[in-house]
Amino acid sequence: MNHRILWMFAVAFWLTVLKPTPAREIVDYSSQRIAAGQWDVVDIRFTASEIPPQPWDVELTGRFTSAEGQRIEVAGFYDGKNNFVLRFTPPEPGLWAFEIQSSIAEFAGKTGELDVSSATNRPGGVVVDSNSERQFAYQNGKPYYPIAFEADWLFALDADNPSDIPKTRQLVDTLSSNGFNQVVMNVFAYDVQWPKDERLETRFDYGSPDAFPFLGNNQSPDFSQLNPEYFRRLDRVVDYLDEKNIVAHLMIYVWNKRVAWPQANSPADNRYFEYVARRYQAYPNLVWDVSKEALGYGHTDVNYITDRIQRLRKLDSFDRLITVHDYSYCRRFPKQVDFVSVQLWQSELYSVMRKVLKDIPGKPILNIEHGGYERGPYEVFNGNYTSPEVCLERAYQCVFAGTFPTHYWQCAAWNVVIPDVEALPADDRPRLEYYRYMREFVERFRVDQLKAGDKKSNAGFSLHNGDDLIVYYVPKECDFLGLRLPKDKAGAMQLMWLDPLTGKYSEPFEQKITQWPTVQVPKSASFQILICRLK
Repeated sequence: MNHRILWMFAVAFWLTVLKPTPAREIVDYSSQRIAAGQWDVVDIRFTASEIPPQPWDVELTGRFTSAEGQRIEVAGFYDGKNNFVLRFTPPEPGLWAFEIQSSIAEFAGKTGELDVSSATNRPGGVVVDSNSERQFAYQNGKPYYPIAFEADWLFALDADNPSDIPKTRQLVDTLSSNGFNQVVMNVFAYDVQWPKDERLETRFDYGSPDAFPFLGNNQSPDFSQLNPEYFRRLDRVVDYLDEKNIVAHLMIYVWNKRVAWPQANSPADNRYFEYVARRYQAYPNLVWDVSKEALGYGHTDVNYITDRIQRLRKLDSFDRLITVHDYSYCRRFPKQVDFVSVQLWQSELYSVMRKVLKDIPGKPILNIEHGGYERGPYEVFNGNYTSPEVCLERAYQCVFAGTFPTHYWQCAAWNVVIPDVEALPADDRPRLEYYRYMREFVERFRVDQLKAGDKKSNAGFSLHNGDDLIVYYVPKECDFLGLRLPKDKAGAMQLMWLDPLTGKYSEPFEQKITQWPTVQVPKSASFQILICRLK
């Protein structure tokens, strides 16, 4: 099967099995039965006759019980004006009854029902795979292999647009079509601390936004009240990611982007944190990250981060996964997180990531920042590596180590965002298609089921299924690759090359298995991948 047919098959699969579906249904409360779908987000809206002085602190809790007896207690939230919302995602089909507890008397004791149909195209939330503690899966049991993309300012692209999110859709569609299925993003960030490129066009600089999650603005904040309109507009972003089956890796704080945060652990800080938890916990496409570079800037200490995690565990009725964008914290307190986020830039990345796996057993590992920041038409932050090919090489080293990669493009990762990538001159466009080819590779060969770390060649790295499949990462410096095959295999092996820069596979060819088999490596400008099938 040639590359074009494979890609057409993959597109057809995404359009049928993972086609976009409405992310959220908004209904006004009534005693009538509400129709919903399994893993759909349902907003049940309640309208109060009067609003107390601090509506953010109103108690509103829904007790949801399935016909089989499963119980979920969900905290609601204030949504501005006279409106309060219970946001619920039914994990199972069937009839769900709910009863309201509230400090507002007119809400207390209200009851209702949800008639939940079985999921068709929605896979549910992301969990750690019950069959493989290093891997992720969806709640429906299907594998989830994260290929992440950093877009810290995604919240800001349409924050000034009250009616639509065209720029957000434009960028997210581009990411989706190129194989990315996780976006690392901030709830809020203000601006960068480093100098900006003098050539930067104002329309692409989303730093210093007017939007702000509290009343006032970042220069003159009023921490006594949150800004419900800010969060309604952020909802649209998470909604659209959900429609596109992209996980929102939501960083609740960031310390080095000039945000005027309330004092740590103050009533205003706790109100903000708990509000974010209540408002976004129901989204099945969400994983939590307490803070970007959580301990890197002296803003807080490990006790504060641990407290935030414990608060999330209590507040989140749906048990979404939690991590911390700080390897030092994850390394010291691995039991606090569900998966580990590391920020490691070393040149020989494969061995470094293998050591992380050894040092932190039993957890999936995401290299959330490997020092590769693909260059764009504007210089934003260079890191150590800016070549798109070197960034890809480092991403594949994460994959072959048994861990997961995150990609940064300088014109989307931070304050500078160019939503319409296709409008750029060809030489300025990021090579996002490389990651589409990576997605095809990991799905075609079920990389989530392959074992890493065993030495199956005299150079490069390998993944294997313990039987008849070995895939090799072959460095571009190699002219010949010596294979180390299982002793019980004889006869011939079928080989095929993948060029990761084009996504093209060679025609399969056979080679006799000898005592010391050697494969000649085709000339190439980059590393290559060799697929070996044993008979």
